[in-house]
Amino acid sequence: MNDRTRKFVEADKQCLWHPFTQMAGWLEGVPVVIESGDGFFLVDTEGKRYIDGFSSLWCNVHGHRVKRIDDAISDQLTRIGHSTLLGLGQSRSIELAEKLVEITPEGLDKVFYSDSGATSVEIAIKMAYQYQQNIGNKKRTKFVALANSYHGDTIGSVSVGGIGLFHSIFRSLLFETYFVPSPHPYRFDGDKYECCNYCLAKLEEILKQHGDLIAGVVVEPLVQGASGIIVHPSTFLKGVELLARKYGVLLIVDEVATGFGRTGKMFACEHESVEPDLMCLAKGITGGYLPLAATMTSQKIFDAFLGEPSEHKTFYHGHTYTGNALGCAAGLASLELFQENNIIASLDEKVKLIDEYFAKFKELPYVGDVRHKGMMCAVEIVRDKTTGESFDASKLIGAKLCRAMWDKGAMLRPLGDVIVIMPPIAIDMELLRQLLDIVHDALKNDLPEIIK
Repeated sequence: MNDRTRKFVEADKQCLWHPFTQMAGWLEGVPVVIESGDGFFLVDTEGKRYIDGFSSLWCNVHGHRVKRIDDAISDQLTRIGHSTLLGLGQSRSIELAEKLVEITPEGLDKVFYSDSGATSVEIAIKMAYQYQQNIGNKKRTKFVALANSYHGDTIGSVSVGGIGLFHSIFRSLLFETYFVPSPHPYRFDGDKYECCNYCLAKLEEILKQHGDLIAGVVVEPLVQGASGIIVHPSTFLKGVELLARKYGVLLIVDEVATGFGRTGKMFACEHESVEPDLMCLAKGITGGYLPLAATMTSQKIFDAFLGEPSEHKTFYHGHTYTGNALGCAAGLASLELFQENNIIASLDEKVKLIDEYFAKFKELPYVGDVRHKGMMCAVEIVRDKTTGESFDASKLIGAKLCRAMWDKGAMLRPLGDVIVIMPPIAIDMELLRQLLDIVHDALKNDLPEIIK
């Protein structure tokens, strides 16, 4: 460790509190300090390069230091860095809103900006709740969500989250939510079709019994990210939409992680031609450059908030940096790159390569399941392949395996003992193959040593 790195590490341990991190362990360890990026690589203060195998927490799309996005932000800085949307318009936010309405599913005609995935979900929940109140459905105050779901860390988004490890400590702060079993075929006693039908039947039971109390259903479409990249059986999402329509509740899709190409299409909803009432966007919206989020909704919902001041139908919600000009400039540049570089069309070849490698991974000892949708990929490590029994969480098998990959030149972050592979979707084939080779080598050669 050079002197410069040592100073950063000392200052980090003295001053910083890291997210989702047990700080006792952090303070005992020696962290990697990232200083720069170069294409699809992260570069630390020692000059070591790592393939960005988790897209800097699932948000980077085109790589780091991308000239088109860099130039767009630099150009915007010559105009203005930020101007509020409270009582004023702002040119870049208007232009990006037009593009988002154009590319999202039919019926999403209005854009409400915020600054993170959690806030985009919080806004959707509040919009759905107030919509029901504004149109006279005063009893519709509850929500339905999936078990093992994750929608962010604000109180509203935690209330519709279902991961006990993260959320149980805050239980007394949360509002009541009805939870439906998560359609996780690997952990279900039956095939994927039975799994899908079972979970949909449970959703319908809740809607039948409590439908007149429910404002909306909230789902991560196709893939539940933070719970371990749980890939839903096909037709499940469409089934949720049909039930929402049947029982007159709003459908909220959280595309924070799945949006902007992650699942092989621009948005996960496109796989099953689903048209939600509200859609939450963040992460890849700026190509992974700046914090920006958007909650998309319909003209019908928007119209329910129109009225005289005395009617109090206004949506009283907003953020200081709502529609930030720099973030919107980055978002516009990112969408241009999607089109110019045919990003979505390029994914088929990459997904086939992932399929090839996953077939090899599945044959290795201690690999219980491999699953992916598009380029949202997971390898689940288990103690017993036959029963699917997991290792004791305290052994930190996943964390140790990812740590071994650092030395091989790849930066990944696990979810427990699920190894998440989620590089920027614009990564080239050669580098993707190199990343998958590193993962294969670690699973084959390092994992047996780690579990001894």
